Amino acid sequence: MDVSRPLDLLNSSKDRRIMVELKNGRQFMGRLLAFDIHINVALDDVEEIAEGATKRRIGKAFLRGDTIILISPAEE
Repeated sequence: MDVSRPLDLLNSSKDRRIMVELKNGRQFMGRLLAFDIHINVALDDVEEIAEGATKRRIGKAFLRGDTIILISPAEE
């Protein structure tokens, strides 16, 4: 995988599960559908995670980039 820019890494995660942590501490896990230059992300099959377990299932979600502090590949 050639990663020369940060968005290259995010682009390589499309259609894969990622974990997103927000500034308020909430965590969401889902399949990355799309993102833009502001790191706004669209996810599918989204689960909200609390204390390491699924708190609720959401379906599709849009997360604003200015609320995101961390994006990581999800543990399968």
